[in-house]
Amino acid sequence: MLTILGRPIKKSGFCDGISRRGFLQVGGAAMGGLSLNQILEMEAHAGTGSSHKAIINIYLPGGPSHLDMWDLKPNAPVEIRGEFNPISTNVPGIQICELFPRIAQMMDKFAIVRSLSDSDGAHDGYQCMTGRKKNDRGPAGGWPSAGAWVSRLAGAANEAVPPNLATMYATGNRTWGEPGTAGFLGLRHNPFNLVGRKARDKSDNMVLHGITLERLRDREKLRLSLDRFRRDVDASGQMDGVDAYMQQAMGILTDSKLGDALDLSKEDPRILARYGKSDEKFQRDGAPKMVENFCIARRLVEAGARYVALNYSRWDWHGGDGMNFPRSREEFPLLDQALSALVTDLHERGLDQDVSVVMWGEFGRTPKINQNNSRDHWPRANAAMLAGGGMRTGQVIGETNKYGEEPAKRPVKFQEVFATLYHNMGLNAHRDRIFDGSGTPRYPVDPGNEPIQELV
Repeated sequence: MLTILGRPIKKSGFCDGISRRGFLQVGGAAMGGLSLNQILEMEAHAGTGSSHKAIINIYLPGGPSHLDMWDLKPNAPVEIRGEFNPISTNVPGIQICELFPRIAQMMDKFAIVRSLSDSDGAHDGYQCMTGRKKNDRGPAGGWPSAGAWVSRLAGAANEAVPPNLATMYATGNRTWGEPGTAGFLGLRHNPFNLVGRKARDKSDNMVLHGITLERLRDREKLRLSLDRFRRDVDASGQMDGVDAYMQQAMGILTDSKLGDALDLSKEDPRILARYGKSDEKFQRDGAPKMVENFCIARRLVEAGARYVALNYSRWDWHGGDGMNFPRSREEFPLLDQALSALVTDLHERGLDQDVSVVMWGEFGRTPKINQNNSRDHWPRANAAMLAGGGMRTGQVIGETNKYGEEPAKRPVKFQEVFATLYHNMGLNAHRDRIFDGSGTPRYPVDPGNEPIQELV
């Protein structure tokens, strides 16, 4: 991934130390772009910059509880059902946690998958970014993230905005802050990450050193920094990807579209207020509660992004402090407000047919509450929320058994969810193939993983 770093300040810190105002004003990035064939393709289509197909991938690091959020078991014994009650939604027969009243009132615009069955079980966002388990045997260079596949197969929608974007904060648990890589697809399709945590963060594959956000308008300093970047990459044996990055950098600097998308001062204050107020503090080894990034994701898509990944807060609450239910009471209402605002915006702006939203974590939580009044890791059952993309929403896909231990009906795999998202993009995950370095054809999802037919 490629990240621009900001100048540290003494207070009001944001991501890598720059103030939120400074980050949003400058845009947080100065590089991105597209290949020549993508430019020609883009110019051949009328209405560039209008609504286009896109995906917003919201990752909740740490494993949110499927049982306490979307799959409550009110008739189960007390040691299983937990402290929350289900409430009815505007779709008859569908109930969710009482702490999500906004989503409940617009459940017709969501679909819940209650039967994700193949969670890896590790504290790692890899499966939510790629659809594959971390130890799955893959091609030389590794499996591409979903954003990389979208970048490669769909191309850019706007020359000033990279197709594969992320606002993934570098987290104390490194694997919670990684949007994945382009793998064998090559460096030009790597995610363009718009936030970091500190200078020279080891989680960044590529960082443009020696340039701050405040100095991006100084083209000569930028050129010198790019020259240094080129030499560094050449020495590391990654020279093949440099030309693409140089083209991307220059493309971004000649257009303010990305910076405008990141500048929330340009957003209608009444719309922005829907999302709630962000908390910029990092949650231990997780991400900050940046609810405004839900709004930024929508703005990035409007600006031309094809794919936006973000990580939000920290959802691992099963230690000795017994914080599962107290933290749920704090976190659920914030998430309820941010997610409902995002989906409302998509519908009001006519983007709901083109922009798909998925929200999930790496696994579910144990049905039985532990001695610390919390829930432990549970990969046998997991859940996901979906919206937009022209999908048939207002329904629940799958069902777990009476204690939420495992799918009882319609088990769904991560790759099936990604196949659905690709389908919404107009991509055929079994026809659109790319040959890896060994000449082996590779596909976005493995054979047998079809789009979820109830949704498409």
